[in-house]
Amino acid sequence: MALTVGVVGPEDLVQRVIAVGPPSGANLLPLPYRHETEAVELVEQAHEKVDALLFTGVVPYTIATEAGVIDRPAMYVSYDGATLLRALVELLRLGHNVTQFSIDTLRRSEVMETLIEAKLPTDQIEVLPYRPGLTSDDIVEFHRTARDKHDTKVAISCLGSAFHLLENEMPSVRLAPSRYSIRSTLQALVLTTTGQHVGDAQVALGVIDLPEPDDALAADLITLGGSLAALPDGRHLVVTTRGLLEQATEQFSRMPLLDHLAARHSTAYVGFGVGRTAAEAEALARRAVSRAGSIGTVAGVVSMSDDVEIVIEPSGDHPAAARGTESLPLLARRVGLNTQTLARMRELTAALPDGLTTQDVADHLAVQLRTARRVLKRLERAGLADPIGSQQHGRTGRPPTVYLIRL
Repeated sequence: MALTVGVVGPEDLVQRVIAVGPPSGANLLPLPYRHETEAVELVEQAHEKVDALLFTGVVPYTIATEAGVIDRPAMYVSYDGATLLRALVELLRLGHNVTQFSIDTLRRSEVMETLIEAKLPTDQIEVLPYRPGLTSDDIVEFHRTARDKHDTKVAISCLGSAFHLLENEMPSVRLAPSRYSIRSTLQALVLTTTGQHVGDAQVALGVIDLPEPDDALAADLITLGGSLAALPDGRHLVVTTRGLLEQATEQFSRMPLLDHLAARHSTAYVGFGVGRTAAEAEALARRAVSRAGSIGTVAGVVSMSDDVEIVIEPSGDHPAAARGTESLPLLARRVGLNTQTLARMRELTAALPDGLTTQDVADHLAVQLRTARRVLKRLERAGLADPIGSQQHGRTGRPPTVYLIRL
């Protein structure tokens, strides 16, 4: 089955990528925007349609990354020295002085190296490398300042929104990625995505230990899309793949199977092993089910070949699964946050039991908004945070989302 790569960027650059064409085994889905700030919404809308994301530049890629919306392979097309050389040749053709210009986004070292190789002077060149948080307004102001204070003659911009503001004020040129950069980045992205899918196809074997026979077990395992067999010792063997197991357990954060088993049995232990071979996966599964037996009356453990072990407990309210408040170390392991952060989040949840926003989290943890978004995203993926509405009163622009946290 062909991979689908979403191409995110301004309309003209997206079409430039489409014109280059996809590598073998891939399809390209255009995701054009009018302004780079729309990149986050485009990525969210394309979530179910694409296997990977290609951004036409570092700016939209960084914006989407900081917003925490990228959860699959993603790369951006770089603007290399060859791109700059082509722009300088075009400026020469139009009669402009290429020894005095201002340029944004590219690294200063890369600009200087390109000019030195072309035997051009560098003493009247102004460079603004891209950094997270830099806006189109910042870039426009940089070029205006360079023009007014340093007498630069030409503005070279990698950002379409900045270029469109500058082109009516001063001689300007917009950099566009080369066909070579587009093609090589696409090939690297497809190889990376294919490699991840191969990882999803790793063998996953499960061993289920129950005190008595269970005729309903096969129905509980339908979501795993695998097969069920009886082991000589009376336990059950489940054969599936890593990809299906991740999907059924919400990235190894929850295991509905445990709730079903706990409702019917006084004890239930489930161990899954994920390995490169069936033998390795089975050994890991047996180790995992033994580990589950030491945790409580109902427990699940997933063991990986790289010595990663994930403990999963049931979430139901039945007696066999009763467990009180989940321990912070266990939560930290399955959510991917440190214990101190979760402790602070519990404090905030106690103070704001009816819901909180990203700004609330940022203020309480003393972190930036993008970090607060990542914390909430991890909690949401682990089933511990739900968006329940938005804060409308007293605000302009997009209202912030309100999350209900269960810690």
